[in-house]
Amino acid sequence: MTDRPNLYLLRASDIAARSQTFSHPWNPRSEMTGYQMGKATGLERTGVNLARLAPGKESFVYHSHWLEEEWIYILKGRGVARIDGATYEVGPGDFMAFPTPGVAHHLTNPFDEELVYLMGGENREHDIADFPELGKRMFKYPGGVDIFDLADAKPFGPLDRA
Repeated sequence: MTDRPNLYLLRASDIAARSQTFSHPWNPRSEMTGYQMGKATGLERTGVNLARLAPGKESFVYHSHWLEEEWIYILKGRGVARIDGATYEVGPGDFMAFPTPGVAHHLTNPFDEELVYLMGGENREHDIADFPELGKRMFKYPGGVDIFDLADAKPFGPLDRA
């Protein structure tokens, strides 16, 4: 028996009490309330999160990953998912998968009731994410995160193999 009996079990009351609000600095309409359940129970390689979007709010920013797969499962309410440039109305029981490399995605709630969903994916030491509408690329590595403007990218010529 462990000294910390709740390490591997989160009760609904724990999740509700520990929920926080998150937003993305690049999207003024981004505002999600939720909890990182996987992290709280010791999962290191897999993220499992409960998220809530109030009416008129959005998830983070339209983006895609090169190395980390992600997914969303709608529990309650309706939303609009943008996946690879197409938009879809989604509701309870709908599942969305974002394999790598590069399935761009974003979720909004233009409706009158709260949108509640599970989301998750891999948590690798390294990842590359693109933000196509913002012209930015993110590099995640063990020491942090760097973000670059794609407009500043320069082609790298062929290596001299002599």
